[in-house]
Amino acid sequence: MQNLKRNKSINFRVSPEEYDMIYKRMAQTGIKNLRAYLLKQAIDGRVIRIELDSVNECCRLLGNVSNNINQIARRANGYGEVYAVDLDEIKRRQDEIWEQQKVILHKLGNILDAVK
Repeated sequence: MQNLKRNKSINFRVSPEEYDMIYKRMAQTGIKNLRAYLLKQAIDGRVIRIELDSVNECCRLLGNVSNNINQIARRANGYGEVYAVDLDEIKRRQDEIWEQQKVILHKLGNILDAVK
């Protein structure tokens, strides 16, 4: 059964070069459905794809620091000892997280500047 809200049709022809360009741009956005891509472009005028590799790396680093902190807490609770090398490792991991956050914020800033 057809979607009753979408009962209008728009058809147009493109050259082979334009066709290839449309599919290349669609692939860059990560949208796999041509209709969805063209509808998004027609209504919004742009499609923004955000790469989350930096965010995933930041989450991985946070997980590492959390594990280190848990190990230190267990050792401190069990033996009453905390090793300087463990604290140095946490500090180093925190510095990595801060650097990764700077990368993320820089990329987000570039995206926001591009859509203004």
